[in-house]
Amino acid sequence: VSDHVVMPVTVASPYPFSSDGSMSWSPAEPWYDAIVAMATAAAVTERVEIGVGVLIVPMRNPLILAKQIASLDALSGGRIVFGAGAGWLKEEFDALNASFENRGERFDEWVDLMRESWVGHLEPREGLYTVPTRLFSHPIPTRQIPVLIGGMSRPALRRVAHRGDGWFAFQHANEIDPSIYVSGLEFIRREAGRTGRQAPARLAVRMPGDTATISNRISELSEAGVTDLVVDVDWVGDGPSRTAELLRTALP
Repeated sequence: VSDHVVMPVTVASPYPFSSDGSMSWSPAEPWYDAIVAMATAAAVTERVEIGVGVLIVPMRNPLILAKQIASLDALSGGRIVFGAGAGWLKEEFDALNASFENRGERFDEWVDLMRESWVGHLEPREGLYTVPTRLFSHPIPTRQIPVLIGGMSRPALRRVAHRGDGWFAFQHANEIDPSIYVSGLEFIRREAGRTGRQAPARLAVRMPGDTATISNRISELSEAGVTDLVVDVDWVGDGPSRTAELLRTALP
């Protein structure tokens, strides 16, 4: 699932995943709440991982979000993958009374705070978010929840290197360029090496567009370092079964 809480009728913010900065969908398109959608998927499945690509962290209260994700992981038997992003739509931040200007700084602190809360308790701390006293934070997740940090910019890749358990990338099916992932992973490895951190190996890519086009390029994507492929499914008619069959026949 993906994440928007509200959409402005008129979007002025440049969309970072297109060459001309424009969105490829109507702002009136319905978006189900990401947390609710994940819970719904977890309730009717047993083995598949449940993820969000990506949830905009700095728009939210970090302790409430940490509890929601921990609850999902505990209730699903340890199947949650947390895709986290800093966001791009200023109008949405404004509508939610969240600061857009320092969202990167808040993202870093919020992720650290969430990981601390997933241990089951929090120590007092001061910062952009103040924890005034020692706190319990339950439930404790079933496993160490993987945090895949989303984005294609250098600041996003730097966050993957410094804080992520993986990279969540985005590219349209008609713009597939495996070299982007090769160079991105090289950058992440260099950045992680500077801090003595082991570079994360997981690379998930959300790739909306024609599934047949994607299926013909799976081998190239795998060779470039892509470990997880997220495709958008057309739910009209036989869309789900057609998509599943195309991917099954294309998997190396």
